[in-house]
Order: sequence, then structure tokens, then C-alpha cells
Amino acid sequence: MPDRARTSAGLQFRDRLSLRAKASKLFIAQPAIKSFFLDGPVGRLEALLNVGSPVTTHAGVICHPHPLGGGTMHNKVVFHAMKALNSFGFPVLRFNFRGTGLSAGEHDEGRGEIADVQAALAWLKHEFALPIIFAGFSFGSATGLRAACPDPDVQALISIGTPVEAEGRLYSYSFLRDCQKPKLFVSGDHDQYGPHQALERIVAQAAAPKELVFVPGDHFFAGHLTEMRLTLESWLQELLHGAQ
Repeated sequence: MPDRARTSAGLQFRDRLSLRAKASKLFIAQPAIKSFFLDGPVGRLEALLNVGSPVTTHAGVICHPHPLGGGTMHNKVVFHAMKALNSFGFPVLRFNFRGTGLSAGEHDEGRGEIADVQAALAWLKHEFALPIIFAGFSFGSATGLRAACPDPDVQALISIGTPVEAEGRLYSYSFLRDCQKPKLFVSGDHDQYGPHQALERIVAQAAAPKELVFVPGDHFFAGHLTEMRLTLESWLQELLHGAQ
């Protein structure tokens, strides 16, 4: 898929709606949800699995935003990202990082959380033995990309609301220079934690293939969650169609 940076608005957004409407007949929605705990590095991690199609081609995992800001696997952006992946029939795993919700342990400023993502990926591999699509929102993206990029079973990466600086925390993405998997970066066009120019520099330095899309909204896509979800769906449709 070619590298590109664009704004999803106006005609482009209507194009995405049209693509989604045409393609939706091929997708399989699975409403069943399983609540359970998976084994993590410092104890059990609270998790939810949205069940997929029995003939699915991929599995998905989505990581939530910063727990000290109230982020959990029930976050609205995480939920809409799950809906996007699950609409293709993928089983989709969400989980709470250590010290969040009913998960064991304590928050570790993103260090131990990388191991939490590795544990979630290991569970998906054991359970489904399928290629994995990773998605993360905000802190979940900054942390999860570090675990997902080097994992040979992760086929593609979606970074939602990629944070550059948030509440005094600075994030570095130099490791993306060596990450040659397909990557989608989606942010609000006035994201307070990821300004346009800073994100464009990050994506420019990342290895190809990659795409940066700005949709209307702030860091949390308030009032624009549908645009964000449809952007994920159309990118995945292009990715999967190109892989056929």
C-alpha cells in the first residue's frame, strides 16, 4: 500500500462511507462477548473477547489509553476500534493493563505494560493461531507498538490518537524506523496531545508502508467516533483486499 497523508473530510469521508456500504455485505458481525482473565507477567489481566467468525482470517487486539487518566478497555475509542475490527469477523481482544480495573499489579509508566501487551499477543496466538492486527489508542498505542512491531505474528498496526506529549509525558517513536509492517495513524485534526506537524514528523521517519489520516475531532474524537471507525474499516478493507 503506498505511503500517504491525508485529511478525511468532505468528499473523502463520503467516499469512505460509500466504500463501507459496498463492502459491508462481506463482513460478519458477531455480538457475543466473553469476559475472562488471561495470565500476565505480574498476575492475571482482566479481559474481554468479542467473538469472531469461525472462518475468520485474522485476530485483533486493542490497547486502552492511560490508566491514570481513567483509561480502561471500556473506553469509547477502544470500543469503536473493536467494532471496526470485529466487523470483518475477527475475534478481538481487549484487556486492562496491570493495576487497571480487576487486573493485578501496579501501573508501571509504560515499562511493564509492554510485557502486558506481549502476554495478550501470546494468548491470541495460543487461542487462534492467526495473523494479528494490533490497534492501540493513545498510551495504548505508544506502549503497544513497542510490543507489536517486532512480533512476527502481528501483520498490521493501527495507532489511534498517537500521543506526542501528554500531561508532561513525552513519547518517542524512533523504533518505528525499523518497523516495516503496514501502519495506519489516525488522529483528530485538533488533537491536543498530537499536533499535526509533530505527527507528520513521526510518520515521515517511520518505515514504509504507512498512512496518516486526520479526521475531525480532538484527541478523543468527541462527536466524530463514527468517522474514526470508518477510517479504520476502509484502511483494513484496502489492506485485506490487497493481500488477496
